Amino acid sequence: MSGFVDEAQLNVHGGDGGAGSVAFRREAHVPQGGPDGGDGGKGGDIWLRADRNVASLLAFRDHPHRRAESGTHGSGNKRHGHKGSDLTVTVPEGTTIRDHATGEVIADLVNHGDTWLAARGGRGGRGNARFLSNARRAPSFAEQGEYGEERWLDLELRLMADVALVGFPNAGKSTLIASVSAAKPKIADYPFTTLEPNLGVVRFRDHEFVVADIPGLIEGAAEGRGLGHRFLRHIERARVLLVLVDLAPVDGRTPEDQEAVLLDELERYRPDLLDRPRIVVGTKADVATHTIEGDDVLEISAVTRQGLEVLLGRLGTVIDEARAAEVEREAYVVHRPAEEGFSILRDDDGAYRVSGRNAERVVAMADLTNLEALEYVHDRFRRMGVERALHRAGAREGDIVRIGAVELEYVEGF
Repeated sequence: MSGFVDEAQLNVHGGDGGAGSVAFRREAHVPQGGPDGGDGGKGGDIWLRADRNVASLLAFRDHPHRRAESGTHGSGNKRHGHKGSDLTVTVPEGTTIRDHATGEVIADLVNHGDTWLAARGGRGGRGNARFLSNARRAPSFAEQGEYGEERWLDLELRLMADVALVGFPNAGKSTLIASVSAAKPKIADYPFTTLEPNLGVVRFRDHEFVVADIPGLIEGAAEGRGLGHRFLRHIERARVLLVLVDLAPVDGRTPEDQEAVLLDELERYRPDLLDRPRIVVGTKADVATHTIEGDDVLEISAVTRQGLEVLLGRLGTVIDEARAAEVEREAYVVHRPAEEGFSILRDDDGAYRVSGRNAERVVAMADLTNLEALEYVHDRFRRMGVERALHRAGAREGDIVRIGAVELEYVEGF
């Protein structure tokens, strides 16, 4: 199977929070000690980080699930549970992250070290010592831990290279990259030998740059013909385009015609690609049946190494100029503001639904089998204004109120 993977799905699950403890002091000569249950630990978060040492998304192809450590439960004597460890998941530079459900781009990790919070860990539940008050001298309840956030993400890699080799299948791209770098792509004398991108590091005199051998374009690639967009996207972030035209084409197509078609495909895919610095080179000069007209024309043979030093020198100069003119690309991250407030809607069956992270968290973390805990939930909702809002929305005695996965019965003036 291919060792290069540029698309993958990832399931991230933040760690669950630990439960708070219900406990009371046990001391000699103190018949009823006060509450001393500790809090549960927070669940670990999951972070995605771009790493230049990660070449592809292969790690997620067969193992798409990542889960952070959960927090531990609290215990007596006000001992708090341990926080779950955060989990950092490394991805290649140039990884775009989309929400699987909506397709929305939510992060673009471009540079080494760019980091994004992918899934929050759940909050730890508070122990019964936290609920001591003048009206509640011996609270018999604690909060459950909050579940960690879970979501599916689509990952898409766009290679980060200085030079992208652009040409028709069998134009000599793989032979060239093998000649000028340590990359060892599969090479054969038939079209579509390259079915995955290859990266090579070129060191020439005082220049060092990364070359990407992109699978050959065909007419209609911009519309998705052949492997289409899967490979065109790897050209998007290249600083310089090296357009290779075959001087010994098997179909007799002239170098000028090849160049016109290639540039047209790039323009139809992304017009701004034609604004990038580019060098047009004729390949297979040792067996050429055509020539390129023009004063500033390069003709090379990767087999005999004809013209390679001139090409590498020119590439090094153009790349240095492009790097100097470039503003560092910033990571794109959609920040999710802390959700405040709540809303009330009617479900199809007439039940009232209270939505909002804070309101849902109150219910999700409460032990609703404990009457004292239930009274605390009612008190919290009263102070948050949920009761007043339900009444204004038309709720009456006995109506069903849904909050998260829980159904409650509305009680007038509860």
